Amino acid sequence: MSIRETVILTRDVNIVMIPDGNHGTLSKDEEVTIHQSLGDNYTVVTKHGHMVRISGTDADALGKQAHTLQTLVSATDARGVEKNCWEVMKTIYDPEIPVNIVDLGLVYGCDVEPLEEGNDVHIKMTLTAPGCGMGPVIQGDVEKSIRALPGVNSVDVEVVLDPPWSREMMSEVAQVQLGLF
Repeated sequence: MSIRETVILTRDVNIVMIPDGNHGTLSKDEEVTIHQSLGDNYTVVTKHGHMVRISGTDADALGKQAHTLQTLVSATDARGVEKNCWEVMKTIYDPEIPVNIVDLGLVYGCDVEPLEEGNDVHIKMTLTAPGCGMGPVIQGDVEKSIRALPGVNSVDVEVVLDPPWSREMMSEVAQVQLGLF
């Protein structure tokens, strides 16, 4: 959801600077404006005009509740795990773009390898631009979210730049959301 709400931080929070991906901290009592609340994170703008990302685990500092993810299927076989992987990736957003990474066309593939116990997952994804500072952050979000799914033993998230991303890779829904259609 894209919203504009000004709040005062109730405690210090860790942040990720947008677009460079550097980490930092915002102090208690600092005023921020919530720019975007999608997936499990918040994109906020500080009083100095810096855009930063605050993790959903720190939602309480914004006076919000952390989002909870519910998997759609309880099956832990390869097919169920793959379905859950795609669903969880639809909850991950580029902090500058109000479209999830699947509809944005950043995820090229999800391969699930069944093992005797559990499954190994390999994700192939790209970035909207080579050298994107938020790339490692988004990659980490994908890995963390999939690793938390039932039936997943290991996760490998590979970022590839070939083929390069273009707006034609976006779903029609994403293009409409962004006013490109």
